[in-house]
Amino acid sequence: MEKIRVGVVGVGYLGQFHAEKYAKMEGVELVGVVDIDTTRAREIAKRYHTQALFRHADLFRKVQAVSVAVPTPLHHSIAKDFFVHGTDVLLEKPVANTLGETDDLIGLSDSKGLILQVGHLERFNGALVAAEKRVQHPVFIEAHRLSPFLERGTEVDVVIDLMIHDIDILLYLMKAEVKEIHAIGSSVLTPFADFANARIEFENGCVANLTASRVSKEKTRRMRVFQSEGILTIDYLSQKAFFTKKVSPSEKKGIAQAVTEEIPVTKVDALEAEIHSFLQSVRNRKEAQVSGRDGKRALEVALQIIQKIDEGIKKKKGQTRRG
Repeated sequence: MEKIRVGVVGVGYLGQFHAEKYAKMEGVELVGVVDIDTTRAREIAKRYHTQALFRHADLFRKVQAVSVAVPTPLHHSIAKDFFVHGTDVLLEKPVANTLGETDDLIGLSDSKGLILQVGHLERFNGALVAAEKRVQHPVFIEAHRLSPFLERGTEVDVVIDLMIHDIDILLYLMKAEVKEIHAIGSSVLTPFADFANARIEFENGCVANLTASRVSKEKTRRMRVFQSEGILTIDYLSQKAFFTKKVSPSEKKGIAQAVTEEIPVTKVDALEAEIHSFLQSVRNRKEAQVSGRDGKRALEVALQIIQKIDEGIKKKKGQTRRG
């Protein structure tokens, strides 16, 4: 089997792990890593026995596929350059800064028959993979994605930084159109919203409540799906899933009882699974499991949530001035 030649653009916190996975995979040749921080590029290149490069253009025509893990404002321009040069792209989330940029990337990749995969890696989490088969006609979904404060990712608000993962999963599970969105949020330690809560109503009547925070004490990644058959719990951190359902009342007590069963889960390295999926699409020329259109849907909802938060903040400021 001929090796797929790959590169990584941006080897900061996330990009370094992409380089690590590629370097260890069979059937893959890590041609080079790119970063404008020359010291960082050399450090990662040395660690994974590849070439250090300092411009993404240095990979043109040398690779078949590339991971792009640069700051979001650069996603569009860099991914577009690779598409122009006939290269498949795994693009870290969010897909781009704007819906217009996203449409441009989708259109270009389609016209050239190239792969665009968006890095919503929770789609590959073992707990979700095992539990999604049990999702049937949800009436309410709640998700909590909380983290202690870290300096990385603070160039965007918490909706784009964290909540967008749950938005993507929600849209993937629901298969229904969004009807209405309500949201609140606030800045705590950065100029952007560090806490956000969104209530999303779907055309089929289901309601979802998503909470994201990057100023919490503990790290939490959990979703619960309420449906007539029972309650499905997905814990992304532990990669465990549970289903709680009602059983017939006992003869003695005469009231309904709830029992919880643990769903068998095959734990995986989600990033490794994501990259394997990308490379499979590169080999067989099939649409990515998390496509550019999936990325656009998640970004569209995220931007609406951000707009609602901004409107709420402006309204509150106006009320304060009048008071």
